[in-house]
Amino acid sequence: MRSILYMIAVLLVIGWLLGVFVYSIGGLIHILIVLAIISLLLAVIRRA
Repeated sequence: MRSILYMIAVLLVIGWLLGVFVYSIGGLIHILIVLAIISLLLAVIRRA
């Protein structure tokens, strides 16, 4: 389960970086980084 959360977080961060630097969609892109941070925090909390 942890590896899935990490993979989702990495994909969201990559999507966020692409959105910020390539597409510049706007405020919706920042939702991706928030979701990535939340999934990383959940993975760390469940690991502890």
